Amino acid sequence: MIKSSMVLGAVLAVVFAGAVHAADEGLFINSGDLKWGDAPPVLPKGAKVAVLNGDPFKPGPFVIRLSAPANYKLGPHWHTQTENLTVISGAFYIGMGDKAAAKDAHELKAGGYHYLPAKQHHYAFTKVPTVVQISGEGPFDITYIDPSDNPAAAKK
Repeated sequence: MIKSSMVLGAVLAVVFAGAVHAADEGLFINSGDLKWGDAPPVLPKGAKVAVLNGDPFKPGPFVIRLSAPANYKLGPHWHTQTENLTVISGAFYIGMGDKAAAKDAHELKAGGYHYLPAKQHHYAFTKVPTVVQISGEGPFDITYIDPSDNPAAAKK
């Protein structure tokens, strides 16, 4: 079985190359300057990612954006580290638990925020094209409750 964090890290290495760092002046990025790349294989096809700051696969702070198409679904999963999520555009639905139940999900509209403790089991989906910003402490990983939900494992 492929370790999700290793696959995620290898695929996003190219996207990270687009992140700009300016140690003495801080970091300034306009939305039109983001470098988007395909989401890694551990996420369902169709999403794009952009790294704003840091390296999500190393210890330390990071900020990424995920652009998900309409009707995008992430099966129940968890992360080793705490996650902070802000909806930039669209609407993001997040539910807690080991089973995805759309009726129990919380709708977060543009500007909405969600704090997710480490190892909290959850699922997410969109109904319209949506962009979310995720920040936290690396290394970032994703572990699916049901391994068959992992798109990378399904390719094996």
